[in-house]
Amino acid sequence: MRAGVQNAANIPELRRRIVFTLIMLAVYRAGVQIPTPGINGEALNQFFQKSAGSLFDMFNMFSGGALENFSIFALGIMPYISASIIFQLLTVVIPQLEALSKEGEAGRRKITQYTRYATVVLSLVQGLFISIGLESMTAPGTGEMVVIATGWHFRLMTMLTLTSGTAFIMWLGEQMTERGIGNGISLIIFAGIVARMPAALVNTFKMASAGEIAYIMLPIILVMIGAVIAFVIFFETAQRRIPIQYAKRMVGRQMYGGQQSHLPLKINMSGVIPPIFASSIMMFPATIGQFIQVDWVQKMSAALSWGSLPHTVLFIGFIVFFCFFYTAVTFNPVDVAENLKKHGGFVPGIRPGKKTSDFIDKIVVRITVIGACYISVICVLPTILINKLHVPFYFGGTALLIVVGVAIDTIAQIESHTVMRNYDGFMKSGGFKSR
Repeated sequence: MRAGVQNAANIPELRRRIVFTLIMLAVYRAGVQIPTPGINGEALNQFFQKSAGSLFDMFNMFSGGALENFSIFALGIMPYISASIIFQLLTVVIPQLEALSKEGEAGRRKITQYTRYATVVLSLVQGLFISIGLESMTAPGTGEMVVIATGWHFRLMTMLTLTSGTAFIMWLGEQMTERGIGNGISLIIFAGIVARMPAALVNTFKMASAGEIAYIMLPIILVMIGAVIAFVIFFETAQRRIPIQYAKRMVGRQMYGGQQSHLPLKINMSGVIPPIFASSIMMFPATIGQFIQVDWVQKMSAALSWGSLPHTVLFIGFIVFFCFFYTAVTFNPVDVAENLKKHGGFVPGIRPGKKTSDFIDKIVVRITVIGACYISVICVLPTILINKLHVPFYFGGTALLIVVGVAIDTIAQIESHTVMRNYDGFMKSGGFKSR
């Protein structure tokens, strides 16, 4: 893999793709700095400083700080992700969408088109509710209004601006996927998260200079960060490989089959969806507590505040639930067993059909337990580091899973381009000609 990345600069097409991706990411980061009209930036910044740990904080992380600045990209790519997840779940429930997904490339393009329409609708709805919410926000302490001039003209302008920003980000992501390297949508989220890391490092060194952190702790923190990243990389690339044997069959005068292969099952089959869903649910009490000044609501919000024992226990419970739920929705052992049987494949020692599906299902349950424990450890890690070890920045959780996962996928794509280039060169130098 290292050699493939090092040779990327020697391949013109791959070099163009990487440069194009970097330019698109630069355009996205430039757009994050453009504010939406009608907003008092200082008052909004004071509000977000008090909103740490709320649902706004998570959305701000995924938007790369765009929500905190309330820029034209304030909604980020979250409406598109939400629409994609909704259609992915509806594909299992609605037979028409399921049939459409099985029609190959044409069906997938149709579902992608529906997802774009749903993204625009979600952006308009979110833009409306955000604009209404902003009109009632004031800066803590000063009482200064966040919105300069309230009314429907501000709401309509905000809806149009934020929806256009999300549509532009969605277009950027699709262009990066088609003409760049890696998955464009994932890279946009990756860039937003990574852009906040330099500020965290600068803050750490400032605290060390002020004597709030001992200098001896800095190398310990760096070693710990490296160990956690290695741990995440190991589990993100770990697989349970089920051996598959294909029976021999005669087609005309030629014998086919008799090959051995394997069915790779990732340990973390559900990806980052469980911690995203769990974080959204657990941040609702803190968000509601900021707007509803009722005694029992404030008590519930305080009891479920970030870092408390009830919050941690419930958070782990939701992660485990969504790991099993999302895996069950996206992976069907019965379909896998039927496809193996249709193509003459079988698991050695296991009968084709129901026996094979039961065997695969049992393995999926076991590795989902391991995957759920792994995600829970990574997502609870920031609580331990901040509350127990007093680490001055947020490290771990959903952000780390996204950053490492996207980095692994992007490096794998760069390596595949390098291998393909070398393969083409071998075919040309060896005098082979394709039909």
